Amino acid sequence: MVFLWFLYQTKQAKFKKFNDFIWFYLVYKRKELLMGKENNMIKLFENKKVRALWDEEKEEWFFSIIDVVEVLTESNNPRRYWSDLKNKITNDEGGDELYEKIVQLKMLAADGKMRKTDAVDMEGIFRIIQSIPSPKAEPFKLWLAKVGKERIDETIDPELAIQRAKETYLKKGYDEKWIQQRMISIKARNELTEQWKSHGIKEGIEYAMLTDALTLEWSGLKTKDYKSLKNIKKGNLRDNMSTLELTLNQLAEATTTELTKTYNPQGFDENEKITKQGGKIAGDARKAIEKKTGKSVVTSKNALDFTKNDLKLDSE
Repeated sequence: MVFLWFLYQTKQAKFKKFNDFIWFYLVYKRKELLMGKENNMIKLFENKKVRALWDEEKEEWFFSIIDVVEVLTESNNPRRYWSDLKNKITNDEGGDELYEKIVQLKMLAADGKMRKTDAVDMEGIFRIIQSIPSPKAEPFKLWLAKVGKERIDETIDPELAIQRAKETYLKKGYDEKWIQQRMISIKARNELTEQWKSHGIKEGIEYAMLTDALTLEWSGLKTKDYKSLKNIKKGNLRDNMSTLELTLNQLAEATTTELTKTYNPQGFDENEKITKQGGKIAGDARKAIEKKTGKSVVTSKNALDFTKNDLKLDSE
């Protein structure tokens, strides 16, 4: 806490209250924890989760061994199964080579926290599969090959990643119009963060602070209050927005991007002013829409409503 107070003193100009600083710090640390330097993902094999991590430096997938064991064995205690199997493998010929490949990596656990778990690369997973008698072994090998190919294909053609994102949203139940708007909003967000990065903004806490300022200007709510309105405990706020909310959020971000290019702000304070200006333009559009329709643009509906293909504004 002493460290946090010291850090707060160095950034007082950006926070009116110590509690606000604490909230931003926690958001930043959680994002830093969840994102990491690698790409943590959850893959699905026959609707069962397999945690995977892409190592950018090694350009390799690493998979949670516990998850793979659970998929192949359907054991009620895959951790114990893996413990016994690991002892068996290390005693087999060539087992030492596999054992050396096993690493402890932080992956998202069932409790929502990042915890270390045994993981191994694609070659190691194939070795483990050979040691597990399972009718799912061959289908799982084909699935692994597909996962590896998808990553290579996406590196060559980034549009494939976008297409797969669309397919994921479709499987979740979102309709085509919402997905199209979401894809556009992702592009707008990426363009904005690229501008922030090139204009002296640090990833993490400063991104979160500017995002919060932008959200407040266009929606009238801080990010945490917006999530509270939609009853979001976990998940991305944008994945819980209506089509119109996404459109106005995109307008705020796209406008801020253009203003940043035009006025070339440097450092946090100058970028914050530009961000608020971009957000206000979208905020004025929101107010004009609300005046004409007599309805609130900012809705309490979330992904549970949208995946039922009900993307209309609240009628209250």
